[in-house]
Amino acid sequence: MPILLIRSEGRDGKGMTGRETMLSLHNLKKVADGTSAKRGNIMGTVLHGINVDQLVGTINAIKENPDLARFQFRAVTEWVDGGHSRTKIQGFYGAGAEDASRNSPFVLEGDEPPVLLGSNVGPNAVETVLSALASCLTVGIVYNAAARDIKVESLSFSLQGDIDLHGFLGLSDRVRPGYQNIRLSCRVKCDAPREKLEELWAYVQRTSPVLDIVRNPVPVSLTIENA
Repeated sequence: MPILLIRSEGRDGKGMTGRETMLSLHNLKKVADGTSAKRGNIMGTVLHGINVDQLVGTINAIKENPDLARFQFRAVTEWVDGGHSRTKIQGFYGAGAEDASRNSPFVLEGDEPPVLLGSNVGPNAVETVLSALASCLTVGIVYNAAARDIKVESLSFSLQGDIDLHGFLGLSDRVRPGYQNIRLSCRVKCDAPREKLEELWAYVQRTSPVLDIVRNPVPVSLTIENA
């Protein structure tokens, strides 16, 4: 969760209540849209479209009330046809309450390319994993750079993942179905010296939720029932 990626040294965000924390989370959208995000009557420090003062205030509030850090994200997926599925994402729990900031769900189309018997309605699931990883690292770099007063001019990622279909097709018990390896290259243009950039990059890798999910086993509970 991006809120947890910002260092809090040197900023004053003490004394925020749980309610104010939720407001700061919802104000992230206002900042990103270019509208003013205020804490009281004082404009926050905005860098890269991120209100750094609000983020750091949220960090301090979480330090005082650790339960505010508990989030639950959700997705609902339905099969459409062939390899095509449709996922809807809307509500989530976080900062002590159900979030109501999204008026309608995000809709993600998933499919396979024709070579894998699909119709190219959308990227396939393993391609979406690459997208999720890059998106998560983007948030980590941009938010943490803002907190460290590093100005980012451009940021891009290139990813490759290798899969051997023997595992997916059930032709081998010795080949894993998922990625055998993932390679990621990050290109960033910023005003930080190389040493500071390396520190930022190392910190983002340590704290990226999706990179953690990919690198480390996650307990997964699976059930099936008759419709």
